Amino acid sequence: MSIINAEDLEASPLADLHALASTLGIDGFRRLRKPDLVETILKRQGGAPPERSTTNGAAAGDEPAPRSSRSRRRRGGGGGGGGRTRDADPGEDGTAGEPAPAPADAAPRIVEGVVELLANGSGFVTPDGASDSDSDVYISAAQARRCELVAGDRVSGPVRAPRRSERHPSLIRIDTINGVAADEAVHGTRIDDIEVDWPSLRVQLDAADPILEAVDAAAPFGAGSRVVITGPPRSGKTLVLARLAAALAASAGFEVELIAVGVRPEELSEYRTLAYTTSSANTFAASREAQEAVVDQAVERGRRVAVRGGNAVLAIDTLDGLGDGAARRALAAARNLRSAGSLTVLATAREPLGGETTVIALASSDKPGALDGARSGTLRPELLVEESKPKAKRAPAKPRAPRKRATPAAAKVPAADAEAPEGDSGE
Repeated sequence: MSIINAEDLEASPLADLHALASTLGIDGFRRLRKPDLVETILKRQGGAPPERSTTNGAAAGDEPAPRSSRSRRRRGGGGGGGGRTRDADPGEDGTAGEPAPAPADAAPRIVEGVVELLANGSGFVTPDGASDSDSDVYISAAQARRCELVAGDRVSGPVRAPRRSERHPSLIRIDTINGVAADEAVHGTRIDDIEVDWPSLRVQLDAADPILEAVDAAAPFGAGSRVVITGPPRSGKTLVLARLAAALAASAGFEVELIAVGVRPEELSEYRTLAYTTSSANTFAASREAQEAVVDQAVERGRRVAVRGGNAVLAIDTLDGLGDGAARRALAAARNLRSAGSLTVLATAREPLGGETTVIALASSDKPGALDGARSGTLRPELLVEESKPKAKRAPAKPRAPRKRATPAAAKVPAADAEAPEGDSGE
């Protein structure tokens, strides 16, 4: 289902309304004032017409036209050659902007691809499999703002052909965002306005893997945790991160994205062979600004998954090439949202940043992946232990338990904590 209502239409430039009316097959739409055009489009779409105002109606209908001619220039921040450009909107006669003729019964072409946003708020969709920029599809700033798009989002929707004065086709509407219907993906509540709880849903790790078993004993974590893997060079930070990300990707209910920034080209090739990784990556040759942009975009995608109730996991290798502010923003984005979803951040770094809920400290380069139990740990681990051991809560309900009521619930948690150092020393 597309997102279209009276408020959105009234806020759209007149040229965008003309494009939509042409797609819907509305006759004589260029002779209609903006309020009449909005009402006609809503009727054609089956929506309720807006309340009409009799005050200054002509000015309200004519005002967006000059604004739209300025906003339709694209690429390069208003200027000069080199980039793709969006020509100005047609004049009142409409001769320069008529869509290319198409069969009356032809269905709109549907495209799916990745969003690239420009500084002015508009953008392009690069269709899957496209080999050149001429295949890109234009997204208006109003569409991008209405659907809260960020660079890197995957969208789909119908497309109209370019007008005679345009180089690129345009997206008529956005049907899906990252595989979810647009009206479900767009959430009006800001993530910073939602209350946050300590992680309580413990991530179950594979006990057959000695590295994951050691992590589970010394530094357990849950959905919404901020996990930093630290250690000296060649201590196995990337190895541990990759195994944790693979374990989460194999678990039901987690959406995992692995971001490689500032890594070696050889590591980048290895990451691309993983089933759960994405193309959001660059090597240490990229500028700090480019690395930070990749991480910021991935964080925004994860936050959006969490707001709509999903459990997102962002694995970052590494935070070392980012500025201090960008690294802290990425780590602070992790949270367990009350009455919503969660965003878990796993990241490698030379040293803890501060604010982590879990630190996985590696010992040395002699044995990659070996944990330093004294420096590893988790804040409020008892919440995770209680979540993973529900039987301890049911013990008081047994018939002959009056003298033992305090024992199962109180003794089992310390026992688990007491066993962790033994596992670490054995490692």
